[in-house]
Amino acid sequence: MEKTIRLGIIPFVLLALTSIRCSERCTVSSTTYYWEPVYMTFTELRSSVKAMEPHPLTSPGKIYFKDNFLYINEVGKGIHVIDNSDPSQPVAKSFINIPGNFDLAIRNNILYADSYVDLVAIDLSQVGQEKEVAREENMFQTYSNMHFGANPTLGVVKDLKEVRNVYNDEPDCNYGFPGGWRWIGSRVAVEDAMYLSASSYAAPPGNTTGTAGSLARFAAREDYLYALDQNKLKVIDIANTDAITTKTDVNVAWDIETIFPVNDKLFIGSQSGMHIFDIAAPATPVKLSTYAHVRSCDPVVVSGDYAYVTLRSGSSCAGFTNQLEVINVKDLTSPYLMRIYPMTNPYGLGVDGNTLFICDGSDGLKIFDATDKMQIASLAHYKNLAALDVIPLGGVAMVIGEAGLSQYDYSDVKNIKLLSTLEITHEE
Repeated sequence: MEKTIRLGIIPFVLLALTSIRCSERCTVSSTTYYWEPVYMTFTELRSSVKAMEPHPLTSPGKIYFKDNFLYINEVGKGIHVIDNSDPSQPVAKSFINIPGNFDLAIRNNILYADSYVDLVAIDLSQVGQEKEVAREENMFQTYSNMHFGANPTLGVVKDLKEVRNVYNDEPDCNYGFPGGWRWIGSRVAVEDAMYLSASSYAAPPGNTTGTAGSLARFAAREDYLYALDQNKLKVIDIANTDAITTKTDVNVAWDIETIFPVNDKLFIGSQSGMHIFDIAAPATPVKLSTYAHVRSCDPVVVSGDYAYVTLRSGSSCAGFTNQLEVINVKDLTSPYLMRIYPMTNPYGLGVDGNTLFICDGSDGLKIFDATDKMQIASLAHYKNLAALDVIPLGGVAMVIGEAGLSQYDYSDVKNIKLLSTLEITHEE
């Protein structure tokens, strides 16, 4: 029976597979699954962006809110456009087909989205008639530098398909990775245990931007888009949509994951720490400091003088730490840890004033009163909600999770109410 690996983990698989060479035979003690890359040609990739009728949510990723519209990434496929002017009755208006899309940001009426190696600009002026207005090809190295991420002749890898499995030695092991993934000849291999894990597996006046979730890798400020790409912070000039250009690449760290903008500062989360950059001169970010922590996945949000960081263990993050850290960032050049709170397996988080939202994976959505940073107090705990990320804004918490989109009214933190749900449709 043919099995396909979930598209959303392909970037992480490909990233892992570029690391370690081995010259000896690959001996396997259990079933090894082999994956054959499925390519999309560059011609197909660069002619696929278009507005379509609303699609059901099947594999939601990043979320973004602007001007009463909620934009939800469908992992690797495109973006759902949701009219959220009435959070109790969200209405799907259209779906923007964007192959290889994982991240997004909006400046004025232009949406910027990755499409595998490219950056595309999409005009949102007419809902249901969104259209591509610019594209910068080969902007991102996350795919183009990969051994199998992008091929100048074949195109980009859009999927990995199982073609066979064996129980014997393989003589042509080319690349290996400690987690269990490796290249076998022209294919990708993964053993039993890893297969199971993988299959269950991101403004000033004149310019307006929206609000992203804490897992975002894109942030728009003034005339610039800041994007994380491998170990770099890319500074992209978007003042003119007809001429998107990279101003500079700033080396940060190999394990950077998320970006959170606050006024003229960027807080970049990595698996080993939080990096703070000054963008008062938008084209030339200046690093102010790094707050180091144990190795874990690390989204970060900031409110006032305090940053909140969730650390999560897992196969893609390494480490065994699951906790919330409260960090004092009043002096941006010298942040320090104030308090640690244990968590189950936290993903994204959000903060509105002193109300803190933690998406604690299988343990649900947790809401806290963080007035006293040394003793945050529980306000609510939705245990049956497998939450991944949240945008709390104007008394409404927009929560994306394994079950879909859930929205809560927290205008009265002592009486938080569920407003609506937009459920996931499971693919056959």
